[in-house]
Amino acid sequence: MDKKIWIAITFIAFLLSFTVVGIYSATQKQNTTNDYLLASRNVNPWLTGLSAMATRQNGGLFIAGTGVAYKFGCAFIWIPIGITIGNYIAWWLIFKKLRLVSQQTDSDTVSSFLGQENLGQKNQGRLITIISALIIIVFLGAFASAQLVAASKGLNAIFGWNNQLGIIIGAVIVVAYCFSGGIRASIWTDSVQAVLMIVSLWVLCITGLIACGGFGELWSKLNAIDPNLTNWIPGNLPWGFFPFFLGWVVAGFGVVGHPHILVRGMAIDSADNIALARNIQVFSGLVNSIGGLGIGLTARVLLPDLITSNDVELALPNLSIELLPAVLVGLMLAGLFSATISTADSQILSCSAALSQDLFPSPVHSYRKAKIATLIVTAVVLAIALTANNSVAALVAFSWSVLACSLGPLLILRVWQKPVSVPVAITMMVTGIAVAIIWSLGLNLSRAIYEVLPGMAAGFIVYGIADFLIKPKNLSQE
Repeated sequence: MDKKIWIAITFIAFLLSFTVVGIYSATQKQNTTNDYLLASRNVNPWLTGLSAMATRQNGGLFIAGTGVAYKFGCAFIWIPIGITIGNYIAWWLIFKKLRLVSQQTDSDTVSSFLGQENLGQKNQGRLITIISALIIIVFLGAFASAQLVAASKGLNAIFGWNNQLGIIIGAVIVVAYCFSGGIRASIWTDSVQAVLMIVSLWVLCITGLIACGGFGELWSKLNAIDPNLTNWIPGNLPWGFFPFFLGWVVAGFGVVGHPHILVRGMAIDSADNIALARNIQVFSGLVNSIGGLGIGLTARVLLPDLITSNDVELALPNLSIELLPAVLVGLMLAGLFSATISTADSQILSCSAALSQDLFPSPVHSYRKAKIATLIVTAVVLAIALTANNSVAALVAFSWSVLACSLGPLLILRVWQKPVSVPVAITMMVTGIAVAIIWSLGLNLSRAIYEVLPGMAAGFIVYGIADFLIKPKNLSQE
């Protein structure tokens, strides 16, 4: 039988296994908006941790991350290390209080949490809710489209399918997951997919290392290709290593601006279980990142022509075809699809929540309306993916930074229950976006310091200036 047929059979078998998990999760659901969006705040910490890892480490690792490791070598490792440190700090400082305060304020969505009433300012947060919901729909939607592009690249590399076909297949699967049980189905399937991601990455990493003749041979061959590939410190950094590394630590902390990950902290069964969920997702994510680095390095040795003749973001699927038997190629493709779909379904659910609950709320939360919003958002994401640039790395990096810079500082202040007036909150969000865009596209300084650092700092500076100017006025009135 043709190798591609065996690959397809294995791939479909894994997809069906995910579907079974999603269908089973639907037996636990309640037909309420709160259950569709937050799984009734009753998610096991192990499922929360694994799901958060799968959602955070998406097609960006399988496609973009391995491609960056292929191109730049060992120095890539500082990006996931920095992100891991920042991510750990965010879960340690923010997520437990987020779980508590979001329940106290009866906030089912991130936008409603950001727009929660200030002290004595009843109904003043509506404009904050609307603007933050628009930011989520636009930029998280673009992020989700990057996942569909990543999935299509894997299908194209292995089966030779048209990229548009892969994007459409991914969108159909996302809708099926979302409709089967909302965020519960997303979290349950994400957890299974997280295990598959780890297994598939390390199967290919170890196979690639053996094909290179072991670690020592890999190191020698990388040195022969380009000595820079074995340098642990990135070269030609405009401002040196420390600002570069600090930028990626803050990028990891920027998870506080990402609704599809924040919602997992809001949905966990108890705030006391946040620490366990944090440790699970941080450790498993770091294991994945090391596997991704290994794949990129071995692909550079085994597929040297990829640097000039093809797209380096295809290093992982091409290496799979080169080294693995059909069944394991199917496993690898399923792992790639798991990484992309586990993120895309979460992002689309967050966007549909912003659309149905925050932009167009109704006196009584409508479960049916939330599902209709999911269809609408998926259609928009599909359109973006079909027309967008094919660089997954660019889409992921830009969307991540804008969400972190616009929503992150305000969310931190809300978690710590600091009063923020409507004008100040809006100015913080707009300033964060503007600084991120100017830093990245205008000044082209992202390689010196990733734009999340200056963008989030700008938001806090706006708050600090406003707080300084308002407090003296209040004191004088007293």
